[in-house]
Amino acid sequence: MQKIAPCLWFDGNAEEAANFYLSVFPASRIAATLHYTEAGPGRGGDVLAITFELDGQEFMALNGGPQYQFTPALSLMVHCASQEEVDRYWSTFIDSGGTAVACGWLRDRYGVSWQIVPDGLLEMLRDPDRDKANRVMASMMNMIKLDIAALRKAYRGE
Repeated sequence: MQKIAPCLWFDGNAEEAANFYLSVFPASRIAATLHYTEAGPGRGGDVLAITFELDGQEFMALNGGPQYQFTPALSLMVHCASQEEVDRYWSTFIDSGGTAVACGWLRDRYGVSWQIVPDGLLEMLRDPDRDKANRVMASMMNMIKLDIAALRKAYRGE
């Protein structure tokens, strides 16, 4: 068990969301399911929370009710080794009811914000040559889904 694990608050569809996320990420699994007891506050036997792993990262999905909603103030970042991987994750989320936002960000059908980020982007943005970093940032700011070739071209000043 990892020391810190995100707990995502859902309104009755935590199990559905967890199963969707498992379908998106390889090497993922449900670790445990917790049900409400007769003491409540939910109906005894209904799913209260599901602990699941996505590529070894532990999460909990909680059926907490309608009081809270997701915001982009917290997002989950997916590091991608290739444009094919960026495209696959992007398409999976968008095609299943998600919404494209900007700069590699999207919101899935449950309202959770994700960043689909190619490996190397953060290094380009951290480059001590601020002209290179600025060109990459300017290029990224004009994108919805990130394009690795275009970001590298901007980095090289082409």
